This record gives sequence, C-alpha cells and structure tokens, in this order.
Amino acid sequence: MPKGLICKAISGFYYVESGGRTYACRAKGAFRNQHIKPLVGDWALFTPEGEGGRVEEILPRKNSFIRPPVANIDQFFFVVSACSPAPNLFVLDKLISIAEYKGVEPVIVLTKLDMEEADRIAAIYQKAGFPVLRVDYRSSGWRAPLERCLQGKVSAFCGNSGVGKSTLINHLGFTPEIETGEISDKLGRGRHTTRQVELYPLPFGGYLADTPGFSDVQLHRQEQILKDQLPYTFREMVPYLDGCQFTGCSHTCEKGCAVLAAVTAGEIPPSRHESYCALYEAVKDIAPWELEGGKKS
Repeated sequence: MPKGLICKAISGFYYVESGGRTYACRAKGAFRNQHIKPLVGDWALFTPEGEGGRVEEILPRKNSFIRPPVANIDQFFFVVSACSPAPNLFVLDKLISIAEYKGVEPVIVLTKLDMEEADRIAAIYQKAGFPVLRVDYRSSGWRAPLERCLQGKVSAFCGNSGVGKSTLINHLGFTPEIETGEISDKLGRGRHTTRQVELYPLPFGGYLADTPGFSDVQLHRQEQILKDQLPYTFREMVPYLDGCQFTGCSHTCEKGCAVLAAVTAGEIPPSRHESYCALYEAVKDIAPWELEGGKKS
C-alpha cells in the first residue's frame, strides 16, 4: 500500500501527494468511529483508484494542532506586523508556548517595517532565544535568510489577520497568488482572506503551509498546558528553574525565585514573564485528569 502526504483537505476530500502525483482521496468510513480526522501534513497509507483513492491509515504524528489544523510541523513562522494592526505580544507568547509544548521551532517574522521600526520587538525575542527575521520589501536582503530557514523542513505561517502573512507568501512566489484584504480601521483586523490549509512543495526541499488567518487565539482544551509543564515552554526561563529557593515554585511571585531574579537582572524580558504569569493564572487550577490524560497530541 503506497504512502503519501496529505497536502490539502477540502469538502471531505484529502489530496494525497505520492510518487509525483496527487490523488483526491476520501477517508475510510471507520475513521469516524475511531475519532480520527486526517489533517494536512499527515503521512498516510492509501489505496489509489485512478486519480482518486481512499485513505486507509494515518501514520503516527509527531505533533498536531487544532488551530491551524495541521500535523507534523517542524517550525512555525509567526508573522508580526510592526503596526496596523498593533502587535499583541501576549497572543504571540501564547502561540509560542503552544509551539514549544508541541516540539515545533518558533521563528518570529517582522513585517511592515516600512511603516514603523520593530527594534523593541526584535530585541525581546532575540533575547529570549528565538530566530527573528525582518521582512522589508524595500530591499532584497530579507529573502535569503527566510529561504534558508524554510529549506528541508515542513513550515507553517501563522499570524493575526492583516499582519501581511498572505502578502509575504505571495512575495516568496512558491504558492499560487493568495487574495489579500484591507485592514478595518474600527477593529484593526483584516478580512479573513485565506480559506484553507494547504501544503506546497518548495524548490529547495521542504514544504510550506499556508494557514487561515485569525484575530484571536484560544488555548483549546486539547492544547492547554499543565502548570508544571508551562515553565518549560518559556525557553529563556529553563536555565533558572532549578535555582529557586523553594520546591514547587510557580515562578510568579515567590521569595527566592531564580526566575524573578533573572527578570530583575534583565536576563528574561519582562513582557515574556508577564505573559507566563497570565498563562499560569489561566491553567493553575487544571488537574491532569481534566486534559484527557494530560498528554501531548
């Protein structure tokens, strides 16, 4: 039985790429009873039938996401505009935390630099240990670092509506032209112009996924992170976690907390710690048994 990659899913059809061909497959009926939903990015075994076929088995995933609905992602490119809409660092930190928990490398991409500088944002995330790429269409220098990051990996672009995600993908030129939308002055949001998740092969190896835009992100129940695991999703905090005076430290307000000392010393960006505290407050009362076993998907 051949193996293929699900590169697109529309209206119950799963488009499986295998051996240089793409097959429009249906999923076998037993998946519904087994509560299995194929996702873009899944590797699958399938039975080809002409130009179509049937997906028979989803191979083990290294990760999966509810929003965007993708699987087996190596890295997320989080697109953040310097302005219009104004960057929401808490939402970005929440997304980064989920990515870290799922074992996906976060890459920060700054856009709209012709309208406003983003040095402060760049400094925060470089200090925290993340790759930061600047996209400025006034010069060609932005392209090579981005392509190097994409090479040989399965990558997804995510970002709030209006941040220029679709414009960036269009400039890369590896996918069909994607409609871009205007920013609403009233809400600071763009129209949701991307309608589906699709995975595109890259000429230098790897795949690029375009994902639907969103204006807010909720930690879905399947993606909530237990309070004991949350500190490990803030990579700049990890070196200090064993240095606290008391065991069971929440790293939010305790005396003798090595993390708080690192914030005071400028080793951890204050905005990142503030985001951690807000996320901790949201999950501190959740027990492991409430999260369907408390395991990663």
